[in-house]
Formats: sequence, C-alpha cells, structure tokens
Amino acid sequence: MNMKEKIFAALIVVLLILGGFFYFFPKEQEGVQNPPPPPPTPANQINEVNVIQPVPNAVVTSPLRVQGEARGNWYFEANLPISIHDAMGKQIAVIGAQALGEWMTTDFVPFDAIIPFVAPATDTGFLKVSKDNPSGLPEHDKSIMIPIRFR
Repeated sequence: MNMKEKIFAALIVVLLILGGFFYFFPKEQEGVQNPPPPPPTPANQINEVNVIQPVPNAVVTSPLRVQGEARGNWYFEANLPISIHDAMGKQIAVIGAQALGEWMTTDFVPFDAIIPFVAPATDTGFLKVSKDNPSGLPEHDKSIMIPIRFR
C-alpha cells in the first residue's frame, strides 16, 4: 500500500468508528420527551407576591385591571410578566406590568396593569403572575396563579 491508500483506509476506519458511535449512542432517544415543568406555586403558598385585584374566583371582563405587590427580585428592568390563561392552560393574553416604585430591593414593590383580552370558550381560567426570568433557567422560575371566571 502506498501512502495515499493508507490515509484513505485510516479515514474510512475513523468514519466507521464515528458512525458506530452515533448509531449506538444517539444524542436523543426517539419518542422520549423532557418532563413537563413543575406546576406554578399556588398563591396561598408563597410570601413573595400579593395580588389585591382580582380576588380569587372573581368574574372578570376585558380589560382586566391587576393590582398588587411583589418582592423587588421578581422584577427585571422594573418589569413583571402577568398573563391570563383559559381552563386548559392556553395563554390568551400577556403583559409586562411595571413596578410603581424602586424595584432594586427585596421589599414589596407595588404594580398595576391593565390587560385587554378576548374571553375564551371556557368559563374559568387563571391569572398568572410570574417572576421575570431573563436567564430562562427553570430553577429561577416562580409564579402564582389566581383562579378567575369569565362568565
């Protein structure tokens, strides 16, 4: 064998080894999905957000005014995500509520937001107030849910 044939044979062997590696150790298993994220913490089990309006199980109409207070570390750039979901969990509206005070604190900071929405087909749903998480890392996710009624 000359030098070119040896290099070509070595390249073929390397490709076969790599192909076998990817065949026997796939990157993702087919049909396997990541587990769903944990459900949000109910409002009555967390002492970091207080929603004053709407009260739980209130009948709401559009636009919905949401008032309350959250710890400063729930805001990012003075923003706090608030969303409305139907009974199936489908998001029907979202808005970024602005802090009404200095948010660079661990104290409570008030917020006030008005969220327009189109009433869903379901009679019930929930309001979700989330900790702003610019990192996107699940370990920094926190939220509360307030049950609401549309009719």
